[in-house]
Amino acid sequence: MTTSTHARTNVRVPVQRAALLVGSVFLLVGVLGFIPGITTDYSTMEFASEDSGAQLLGIFQVSVLHNLVHLAFGVAGIAMARTASGARTFLLAGGVIYLVLWLYGLIIDHDSGANFVPFDTADDWLHFVLGIGMIVLGTLLSRSRGGTRTPTAM
Repeated sequence: MTTSTHARTNVRVPVQRAALLVGSVFLLVGVLGFIPGITTDYSTMEFASEDSGAQLLGIFQVSVLHNLVHLAFGVAGIAMARTASGARTFLLAGGVIYLVLWLYGLIIDHDSGANFVPFDTADDWLHFVLGIGMIVLGTLLSRSRGGTRTPTAM
């Protein structure tokens, strides 16, 4: 196969597919956070405040800012999935960010002004799972499997 033919096939390596999937899920969650019914108590949603009473799926406290962050993460994941190195960076850096958010959520009082995003206990533990999961995906799927593969842009 010639280089030009290979470039047209847009072969994605596993880490790129994982980043694309994770980014797509974040994008979907960001959109769902703005849909009444899927987000309960939608009328109580604040831009950014611990007083936001809206809950995605009736479980995860959300605000406009929280939803915008999910949308931004989704766009970043999809864009960075164009290359293997970008996909790996998205998964690893995103995982670290989510672990920092997990720690932040554990440390702050959920009823304080410091909880401006806002987070609740369900969010805290979801952030932990997301952080670990993204780091594991970025690490395991980036390993070379004997031989070199040169991933192409999408």
